[in-house]
Amino acid sequence: VQLQASGGGLVQAGGSLRLSCAASGRTFSSYTLGWFRQAPGKEREFVAAITRSGGSTYYTDSAKGRFTISRDNAKNTVYLQMNSLKPEDTAVYSCAASDNSNIYNPKFYGYWGQGTLVTVSS
Repeated sequence: VQLQASGGGLVQAGGSLRLSCAASGRTFSSYTLGWFRQAPGKEREFVAAITRSGGSTYYTDSAKGRFTISRDNAKNTVYLQMNSLKPEDTAVYSCAASDNSNIYNPKFYGYWGQGTLVTVSS
């Protein structure tokens, strides 16, 4: 599966952005999908994930209550709605697909899209 993320940009603190990740391939619904981010000088970190059917979602603590991950298997797209953005959310956000049950570790995601930069100004 090939992934392509979009939707990043510059936003003021408190604002919102919606990231999208479009996938090619007919097996999109077979994968758990995740969003990860990497800030300058920091390691890549887990942000959110959604299971194949969309029935379960998972978030890092800092994203809970502010971010929402969703997917549309008919459109082969996963989304990350980000509200109440903070300067510390500034990072390159990447989407990834996994067929492994370990959803938090980026090492278990076999497919990655290119990142999209999110910059939150204070």
